[in-house]
Amino acid sequence: MKKILIAGGAGFLGSNLCKKLIQDNEIICLDNLSSGKLENIKPFLDKKNFSFINQDVIQPIDVKIDEIYNLACIASPIQYQKNPIQTLKSSVFGINNLLELATKNKAKILQTSTSEVYGNPLEHPQTETYFGNVNFIGKRSCYDEGKRCAETLMTDFNRIYGTKIKIARIFNTYGENMAIDDGRVISNFIVQALKNKDITIYGTGSQTRSYCYVEDLIEGLIKLMDSSDEITFPINLGNSEEHSILETAELILSKINTKSKISFKDLPEDDPIKRKPDITLAKKHLNWEPKISFEKGIEKTIAYFKEII
Repeated sequence: MKKILIAGGAGFLGSNLCKKLIQDNEIICLDNLSSGKLENIKPFLDKKNFSFINQDVIQPIDVKIDEIYNLACIASPIQYQKNPIQTLKSSVFGINNLLELATKNKAKILQTSTSEVYGNPLEHPQTETYFGNVNFIGKRSCYDEGKRCAETLMTDFNRIYGTKIKIARIFNTYGENMAIDDGRVISNFIVQALKNKDITIYGTGSQTRSYCYVEDLIEGLIKLMDSSDEITFPINLGNSEEHSILETAELILSKINTKSKISFKDLPEDDPIKRKPDITLAKKHLNWEPKISFEKGIEKTIAYFKEII
């Protein structure tokens, strides 16, 4: 049984990862509950192989572990822009602390990076060798640049200390345990439709996203962690099936009995026009690709939100 630290373990992705890994491992969940929720990990709190530490990843931690998954950073643009300095610190100071812990324990560490490192991409689809098109002084840069810097620290610790690293560049993910106020496309649209409020589309709705259901994503993270030590380079994890924002809204409306209509507003600064992963490396090195269809994933996510609203 491995002892695994999951930083950000009470959040959307972190709690789903806890649910999967607790079956065969001892889990330490670290979260300051700034965006994560105790409700997400409530089913595990009374289990002997699960412990919860209420602490900010910015503060050093000293525990004995075999593996570390770092998911400790607010990922919702609306939420992380509220306190951009704290967002940047979470990414940079947080990963530095966890890398020092991993190095001390000779443990493997997986950093959940993001498709945001590609910014508003000029290359489509995005491969891991693309350096991106990021506005590093824009309102979103606290998150984008924090994640880019975290990747730099990961690779430097690997080069200098031999720390065993894994870097996952996660694309748009959705599913159970998303917060009602998450602020991202799918959660926004579903919550608005369930409340009979107009669905808000920024821009014309022609901009595209590639959505990965959370169950598929979690499988990808675990496969990356379990991969060969030689795999230290970033790997895209996401669904390469592309959908327009308008198409997404229309699918959700077709699945919910609602009075909602679609309203259009101006596109926010630095909002990417296209986002689609090239997952060739994930297929080759991890034998991984998404399995759950977009329609099925949307249905499961709607069912989840119906229970909590």
